[in-house]
Amino acid sequence: MTAEPVNPCSNSPEAITPVRVLLVDDHAVVRQGLRLFLGLDPSLDIVGEAANGAEAVEAALRLQPDVVLMDLLMPVMDGIAATAEIRRCCPGTEVVALTSTLEESKVNGAVAAGATSYLLKDASSDLLNETIHAAARGEVRLHPDAARRLVRDFRAPDMREHLTAKEVEVLQLLARGLNNRTIATQLDISETTVKTHVSRVLGKLELESRTQAALYALKTGLASLEEAAQ
Repeated sequence: MTAEPVNPCSNSPEAITPVRVLLVDDHAVVRQGLRLFLGLDPSLDIVGEAANGAEAVEAALRLQPDVVLMDLLMPVMDGIAATAEIRRCCPGTEVVALTSTLEESKVNGAVAAGATSYLLKDASSDLLNETIHAAARGEVRLHPDAARRLVRDFRAPDMREHLTAKEVEVLQLLARGLNNRTIATQLDISETTVKTHVSRVLGKLELESRTQAALYALKTGLASLEEAAQ
């Protein structure tokens, strides 16, 4: 769950399919700024914009983006409600909450709604760029202060069944923000097997997302914020 920028792709931009991004913010100047500097990355494709949550849901259904950059404080429908609806109707679309506030209700609400990542608007362009690529790969990214608040407030559920040793290993690596492919490489197992382990972990813990699973690992001491920030 690191917030440190890394090279988002090892291959040349021409060798990969661009990540399709939908920009959602009620301020046109913010959307324009995001479009300008994200547009410098040829591995990103800005497919649309929306000025409120209701427009975001409609655009997500129509455009099927890989990642939505979601403001939380908007008229008509706020970003938390829009995130929940997009995750419900477009499960293949990841949401990155990009906002100006670390208000606890917003942080908790965004993650509970299904946001993969949570960043503040003062994040560097490199960090934002890397977070978008990470979200497209299914990796978790949280602002360090947001992560601390989430861990503090997170209520770890009781397990329906004990996790196996391999499931614990997968959970620990997931808490470090790794995607399925990287976890598979580190544990010398197939990516399909990793997906099965993640599904079983979520089922045993009765959790709905990788982000919540990562918070469980941090809350219960299976992983630390220091490890997650590496």
